[in-house]
Amino acid sequence: MGVAEEIRQKLLPRFRETTTDRVERLSAGLLQLEQGAGGAEPLAEVTRELHTLKGEASMMGFAGLAALVHAAEDLLRAAGPTPGRADLQALLEACDAVLPLLEQPADGGPGVAALVERLQARGAEGATGDPTSAATSTPTPTPTATPTSTATPAATSTPPSTRPSFHGARPRLELRGDRATSSIRVDVDRLDEIAAVAGDLLVEGARALRRARDLAGLFARWNRLSDRMVALAEQLRRDGRGGRPVEQLEGDVHLLRSDTFRFVRGHTEAVQGAQAQFSRMAERVGSARLIPLSGVLAPFPRAARDLARELGKEVECTVQGGETGVDKAILLSLNDPLVHLVRNAVDHGLETPGVREAAGKPRAGRLTISAHADGDLLAVVVQDDGRGVDPDAVRAAALRKGLMGEQQAAALSGRAALDLLFAPGFSTREAAGETSGRGVGLDVVRKRVTALGGSVTVESEPGRGARFTLRMPQSLSLMKVLLVRIDDDVYGLPAVDVDAVGRLDPKDVAEVAGIRAVRYRGRLLPVVALGPLLSLNGGPRHPRPTVAYVLHGSEGAAVVVDGMYGEREVAVKAPGAFLKGMRYVTGAAALEDGRVALLLSTPDLVGAARRLASPGAGRDRDRRRRLRVLLVDDSAIAREAEAALLRSLGHDVEEAVDGEQAWQRLLGGGVQVLVTDVQMPVLDGIDLTRRVRATARFTKLPVLILSSLSAPEERRRGVDAGADAYLVKGELDPEALAAALDRLCGGGGGGGGAR
Repeated sequence: MGVAEEIRQKLLPRFRETTTDRVERLSAGLLQLEQGAGGAEPLAEVTRELHTLKGEASMMGFAGLAALVHAAEDLLRAAGPTPGRADLQALLEACDAVLPLLEQPADGGPGVAALVERLQARGAEGATGDPTSAATSTPTPTPTATPTSTATPAATSTPPSTRPSFHGARPRLELRGDRATSSIRVDVDRLDEIAAVAGDLLVEGARALRRARDLAGLFARWNRLSDRMVALAEQLRRDGRGGRPVEQLEGDVHLLRSDTFRFVRGHTEAVQGAQAQFSRMAERVGSARLIPLSGVLAPFPRAARDLARELGKEVECTVQGGETGVDKAILLSLNDPLVHLVRNAVDHGLETPGVREAAGKPRAGRLTISAHADGDLLAVVVQDDGRGVDPDAVRAAALRKGLMGEQQAAALSGRAALDLLFAPGFSTREAAGETSGRGVGLDVVRKRVTALGGSVTVESEPGRGARFTLRMPQSLSLMKVLLVRIDDDVYGLPAVDVDAVGRLDPKDVAEVAGIRAVRYRGRLLPVVALGPLLSLNGGPRHPRPTVAYVLHGSEGAAVVVDGMYGEREVAVKAPGAFLKGMRYVTGAAALEDGRVALLLSTPDLVGAARRLASPGAGRDRDRRRRLRVLLVDDSAIAREAEAALLRSLGHDVEEAVDGEQAWQRLLGGGVQVLVTDVQMPVLDGIDLTRRVRATARFTKLPVLILSSLSAPEERRRGVDAGADAYLVKGELDPEALAAALDRLCGGGGGGGGAR
């Protein structure tokens, strides 16, 4: 007899949750039995879970599910202490059917009866023939028997499958509290809102501390003034000009100074205490919104096992560190990279049983997925003991695909060669397989992880296996950042990626193939100035500029800035519509002085430094010579940013505020490239271009229009007027501008300059 319907409906969500957990434990226990690990405990655990699940299903009115679990119990009992592979496979298939049955009619529908029959047939086939076993067995409930109080389960809280599919489906991701009676379930979005409020309070606390310091400064000024007033009163008494008014004034000053001192001290202590509480609350809320990784990691052993069977392989996949907490946004984005890495390990890495035995390895490959907190970072490692990756094979594949020349491939270190595995479309296989080898896996891993501000590294020893390490922030709501200054603006670098800060001495900077680099702790790091990179200025003016040495994965860069503001813990806000799509920017944070700091992506900065410092970029820079550019724009801000960008590329820039002024400068000679805006007073960019093309002296002068107008008809107007290139300001970056100038000027030769 089932429970009353009203009670049943209240218990359904909890029943679905606990059933999902039981299925995970059942699957893990059956896999242990299949691998022969753990002794008698896995068998006892599976038996207990099946028995409990059967009772709960019966109580909740799921007759079909109860029948299925009962048949699984009978099969497990018939299989004895060492179930065979066929028995375990049947039990795993029964586990797969449990969660879907929660969303079916109470009798389970027609499919459950057939599955029960298969389990019963399997149990009869593998039974030992012990008569007492059959005599004591409880009769199997009829799948179609439905208690009168049972209704079709509501479809409003359907938990997706817990099993990670290698063909697109995602495992269930849900925040679940501890099973203790003192715990409650909290929606993660609600926690996100609380975390945002906690972050705002943290900023307000910092502002209050700043005001307390300002108040202390005011008191110091008042203290100095009161000292002078007391000294003046004493002087008046000595001069015989004292009296009661002076004494009263002196007494009031002493009393006011004492009261002010007590107030400022008490206020400062109260603000400091409140700020400490705000910090503690933000930290606790941040910890509460961390979700255990087990929700993602637990299903992978079963998924890896099934995939290996499809490929004719054997694998023992273990998960470690599932209790490690991680931000919801990280958790949601971690599934796909792990699916690709596990699929790659099983398909590419692990050998078939025969090959492994011939190499002196166990028949079953070992695959380990482990996670742990590393400071403020989360480290997830996927490691196998398969064939590994041969750097020579990677170099050969890169040559075969035309990604590089022979000399460049030969110059690659082993680590750099392995890094090619993450290139889009790269695969060491000649032909694609059904599972992987299509070149669409590892590049996705790196893109997803770097988008989270993380990094991916790979280590491998041919014949011994491969190890992929993913490092990313454990939380995205609160972040420790190093605040740096560019002119009067503030930017933030993730503190976890900043290895050191200091001054950059020009004598320590070396030119390597036309690339500026500095040796830092035994390695050469490319030097990149943040101001020109962000198109904000032409670079620092100090002869020994401030530099932050940032390291991300196996790469790094020396980032030159105008100054430092120190380290802060800030509440990260997602970039709004105004900042969305802005290069290198991942978010923003409010500061205690009211300013907003833009938070920069270390992977993007390091990637930009690598591109500027790549061998190809060095050769291009050697070919490119300094150009004399005439820049025309009526907006002072736009003109300053564009001039800084051009100067960062090594060019000399002369500026003009409108087309007429630019024309006069052109007549003066010496200009090799004209870069002009369109909408300007006096003479606009289109008419200026037409005038240039109508003058024989300037017919070969390269003209590049740089405008905020992006419509196709505007581009056609520019081309019809005679412009050689048309770039949109909103899409401008150093690489695009450099490529356009190289194309127009033949590698910087200034072809067609004014004569």
